[in-house]
Amino acid sequence: MSDPRYTLGLYGHTDAEATFRQAVAGSKLHHAWLICGPAGIGKATLAFRLARMLLNAEHPDSSQARRIAAGTHGDLLEISRAVDEKKGRLRGEITAADVRPVQTFLHHTATEGGWRVVIVDGAEYLNRFAANALLKILEEPPPRCVLLLTTSSPGALLPTIRSRCRMLTLSALSDTDMRAALPGISADVLARAHGSPGRALFLSQDRDGAIASFVAGILSGQVRASEAMVLSERIAKEAEGFALLCDLLGEGLADRARSAARHGDLAKADLAARQCSELDTLRRQTEGFNLDKAQAIRQAAELASGS
Repeated sequence: MSDPRYTLGLYGHTDAEATFRQAVAGSKLHHAWLICGPAGIGKATLAFRLARMLLNAEHPDSSQARRIAAGTHGDLLEISRAVDEKKGRLRGEITAADVRPVQTFLHHTATEGGWRVVIVDGAEYLNRFAANALLKILEEPPPRCVLLLTTSSPGALLPTIRSRCRMLTLSALSDTDMRAALPGISADVLARAHGSPGRALFLSQDRDGAIASFVAGILSGQVRASEAMVLSERIAKEAEGFALLCDLLGEGLADRARSAARHGDLAKADLAARQCSELDTLRRQTEGFNLDKAQAIRQAAELASGS
């Protein structure tokens, strides 16, 4: 797995690709497509693959394909969350300033006389002003342009944006496709990735299993305060340690809530659901305000340890 801009292989999603190819072969291609599916499943990879199809760039050695990989193709524009230079990570939203270049791009003549393609990766992050700016473009699209929007949360988009897009819904990859896409990833990690290559790569950052073991201890109430102190400091120093811990802990709490509900223990299910919500709030506040991650990890352990 690598950057979608130059990832030529695609595992799974053959039905979605076939649907788009059939539309291209038809008399009129819809101007906007909403590619939906869980995080890390390959939505952006598919979007770039469809863009290469429209821009005659499917051959990897073609000049068009090389320009797409380099980000210099004149008929392709990608919009996504920008990096916050001060915090060294992606911003929490896509702004109107990020979307503004789309208007200029679409009203220029295609440099190669064909299609112009805009990819909006992570459309759920559009803030209100950016969403309204994009909606105006969707309402009055210029000819021979296609917008490809990706999202893990279609319900977070304006209904008017969804209604103007044709939807492509992607499913989790099969076990066979997951093994083919990520041959170097362990079977245990693949099993916990739920058919998402991106999630498998995310989980594989816990190379020695220390974070997963710590989470298991938290959920079973068997983590000592001294152990939590040492591990929280170590995990906080890892690039994605805090995010990974929150992800695994949230998954464990959600599983606890579902299990309790199935067994009719509504009090336990309610407690786990509230713990999940509190964890999500703690994560957003910690990341949003750049708070002490080690302290936040200890808080997460404390709030999730009760059964």
